Amino acid sequence: MLRKFKLYFINNKIWFIVGTIVTSLIGLSVYGLTKLESFYRVMTLATMPIQLLLAFASAAAFVFMYMTVFTRGGFSNLRKKRIQSRDIKVSFKDVIGLEAAKKEALEVVKLIKDRKQLQKIGGKIIKGILLMGPPGCGKTLLAKAIATESKIPFISMAGSEFVEMFVGVGASRVRNLFKKAREYAYTDGACIVFIDEIEVIGRGRTFSYMGGGEETNSTQNQLLVEMDGLNNEKSNVNVIVVAATNADETVLDRALLRPGRFDRKISITLPNLKEREELFAYYLKKVKISSEVKIGRLARKSVYKSPADIENIVKEAALIATRKNKEEIDMKDISEAMDRIDLGMETHLDMTPKELEMTSYHEAGHAVAIYLMHPTDDVFKVTVRSHQGSLGLVAPLPKEELHSENKDELLADIMVSLAGYVAEKIKYNNTTTGVSADFSMAMATANAMVWKVGMGNNGMVGNFSVIPKEEMSQSLKEKLNNETISIINSCYSKVEDFLKSNWDAVDALAKRLVKDKELDFDELEEVMEAVGKKKPKTENSIISDFSSKE
Repeated sequence: MLRKFKLYFINNKIWFIVGTIVTSLIGLSVYGLTKLESFYRVMTLATMPIQLLLAFASAAAFVFMYMTVFTRGGFSNLRKKRIQSRDIKVSFKDVIGLEAAKKEALEVVKLIKDRKQLQKIGGKIIKGILLMGPPGCGKTLLAKAIATESKIPFISMAGSEFVEMFVGVGASRVRNLFKKAREYAYTDGACIVFIDEIEVIGRGRTFSYMGGGEETNSTQNQLLVEMDGLNNEKSNVNVIVVAATNADETVLDRALLRPGRFDRKISITLPNLKEREELFAYYLKKVKISSEVKIGRLARKSVYKSPADIENIVKEAALIATRKNKEEIDMKDISEAMDRIDLGMETHLDMTPKELEMTSYHEAGHAVAIYLMHPTDDVFKVTVRSHQGSLGLVAPLPKEELHSENKDELLADIMVSLAGYVAEKIKYNNTTTGVSADFSMAMATANAMVWKVGMGNNGMVGNFSVIPKEEMSQSLKEKLNNETISIINSCYSKVEDFLKSNWDAVDALAKRLVKDKELDFDELEEVMEAVGKKKPKTENSIISDFSSKE
């Protein structure tokens, strides 16, 4: 209590001084009035209300101008109040998945709680924690959970709140932020400062005689200085900076990442299969669902989805079910929600019967190639309804999380890209402009195989893309480009032979698309089985989950 009163007096000592001076002046004025003759005393008292009114009006006008120009204009004003840990109400139980990240965070919490014991043995509390990962993976939620579990105050700011057009404003806000954090740490033992999107002020500094980036540089320099001075042994205050970023670590300034500033880096990745099951179970508990909803199947259909994506799927499914006047969400609602999120809103285009048929054969070529020959992908959906400007599309779905691709998988990608063109050529001996995007994908993949990762057939190994084009010989360029074309031609020949030998599947699927316009995986499987093309079920495939026990 004494510390809080002392801190209050230090922060408001100017007001104490001003109050003392004003009281003294009022006392002297009253004493002076008593010494005046009665006529002058009455005249002074009579004019005093008008003088006070004019003084008040002038002061109000000044305050209004100050607030308008300086405060609302964003001039170095910072109104950040602490959030008590008990008010955040986010525990580690609310952070679903992220098991590896939570393990690291729990260790940090333990160090914060045991800070006195740590200091006794000569250790120092962690200064900074950097949370890195893609958007929607729970970085802010994890920071709140750290504050809740540590039972210390929490101040939150976004990187953009430091940025202004006037030089020095951002640096001033950084000083004010850490001043408040030290005060809270002084009274409560420790304080967490959370800076979201730190790449806004933490990017690699640029140094130019023209003065470009001077405001960002000064803001970042002040942040570096403040983080260096956090654990002042004399003041005995503990301020922990928790920062989050979606950007790659290489984007941030090296001085910001050195030991002694951000001591811990916690990488937050997209959830795996088990974590996606936990996320669907968590969010589906908040809504009414049909007994047919299978969480395991949903988890397998949402590879590479973030926690925010999964939450959005459930919310969108609830809206769809409500529009249909349903009392429960079923699998069809969730599937429609995934379509709307992944494929975009359907745009209604009137295609001629001939154009519809050609589009159907094009998409059937892609779908059959993926379904029967691709080693890692299944078909999520095939449609000839327009989405995002395309006349039709095939949505592939990975069977499992993959972090790299081998040569066979890349060649399969190229053959799938060419399959739509080949199907049109086989059926009509003619093609459409719809193959342009497919060719772009195929050429880009083949080019990367030859130029970057040494997957050509001519024995040339290396990443040739790092060599400046002007320093590369013309003969070397021709060899690499010829190898790229060779891969495209080889894949074209193979997928042509494949589709001709499985043309009954392409034909059946195209005719079904003309009729129904859109097929999901179950319906596609029915068409394939009807013509005797049953895909072998693998342990990691989403297909196995359709008939497996949940």
